[in-house]
Amino acid sequence: MDWLLFLTFLGACMAAAATGAMFEPGSWYAALRKPVWTPPNWLFPVAWFVLYICMSVAAARVAVLPDSGQAMALWSLQIALNTLWTPVFFGLRRMKAALIVVSCLWLAVAATLYVFWQLDPVAGALFVPYLLWVSIATALNEAVLRLNPGDQVG
Repeated sequence: MDWLLFLTFLGACMAAAATGAMFEPGSWYAALRKPVWTPPNWLFPVAWFVLYICMSVAAARVAVLPDSGQAMALWSLQIALNTLWTPVFFGLRRMKAALIVVSCLWLAVAATLYVFWQLDPVAGALFVPYLLWVSIATALNEAVLRLNPGDQVG
């Protein structure tokens, strides 16, 4: 594996992760009604740490392969959408808009997984936990919106 490529992709992931520090859930999110299956707060940073490592390894594996342009474009799309969700949900408190963002993120992650799998099955497999986590995040966003219809801005 090209470690410089890995670190570059990890840097992109850390930029996405930084939005979590800039737009913390805070008291607004704590006061919202959530479904009983909501993951515990401590799990979120742990899960994202593991996912960002997996995403970076997968991208570093695929980036060096021939005909990987579309795969890398999809990786770029998913990390951009990943970066966008936190400020929309926690910063702007626009749960409906965040649901659209996370739904698009789910599609981008699924497409990335598929294309990565075609080029390198290990890289594709590294995206499976990410797709599962984004599936949970999408369902959680929808459930929180449904349980708190009046608690968003706009």
